Amino acid sequence: MSSARKKANSRIESLRSMLCVGLDSDSSKIPDLFRSMERPVLEFNRAVIRATAAHAIAYKVNTAFYESRGLEGMRDLEATLQALPPECLSIADAKRADIGNTSRQYAKAFFEAWPFDAITVAPYMGFDSLEPFFEYDDKLVFVLCLTSNPGSRDFEEPLMQDGRPLYRTVLDRVRSWQRNGNAGIVVGATKAGLLQELRAEAPDLFFLIPGVGAQGGSMQEAVEQGADPDRRSALVNVSRSLIFPKGDFRSIGEFEAAVAREAAQLHDEMRNLL
Repeated sequence: MSSARKKANSRIESLRSMLCVGLDSDSSKIPDLFRSMERPVLEFNRAVIRATAAHAIAYKVNTAFYESRGLEGMRDLEATLQALPPECLSIADAKRADIGNTSRQYAKAFFEAWPFDAITVAPYMGFDSLEPFFEYDDKLVFVLCLTSNPGSRDFEEPLMQDGRPLYRTVLDRVRSWQRNGNAGIVVGATKAGLLQELRAEAPDLFFLIPGVGAQGGSMQEAVEQGADPDRRSALVNVSRSLIFPKGDFRSIGEFEAAVAREAAQLHDEMRNLL
């Protein structure tokens, strides 16, 4: 089993949590009290990490929110990665894939230059576009399978010539591509009934489940239907509803306390379900 998967499952067992904190750190949404700081997004991230570290299994860094700010944003991405607790899984939510030699550079970027434990990738260019990621058999590779957005109906859900939806083919292929248990899929919490079917068909894969919180997915269904038979190998990602709590915060301490309360509540929900 890959070392990244072992790390995540060990923490799931220890904390009885599946919380993945999504650092979708939109600079236009961070509280005003951070804006006077030299590196507002980085200090915001550090505050969120401090507030959630006791409850989190993983942190998912959505690279778009850093790449969009150019060099400054990429520096914040690197410093954020360094700030993550080493016992927690680090995920680059980059959704990369390209022809093989290009994907090899993407894999090197996110597994070596920035040593993330895991990455999200898109499957629609086929195995040669993903093989460079799977060659890192100590990591985790999360392949988009059945996503939480409405547009999943455009390509993922329509039936193919064999009478099955495309996401079923993706599931089968990912199971055959994995090495040393380093494969996972992304399945939206808003697809709860289908989530249960996918887990039944793929007890060996690690599931990354976005869509709880702002997108309206059910925490109970995500945990109960997404966990493997050992009640492990799944992460439930929560982003906006956790890292942007409502309130007019006068200090970083007040902000961290609000995030910590939400994280603790999510953890309690998960603990009662595991």
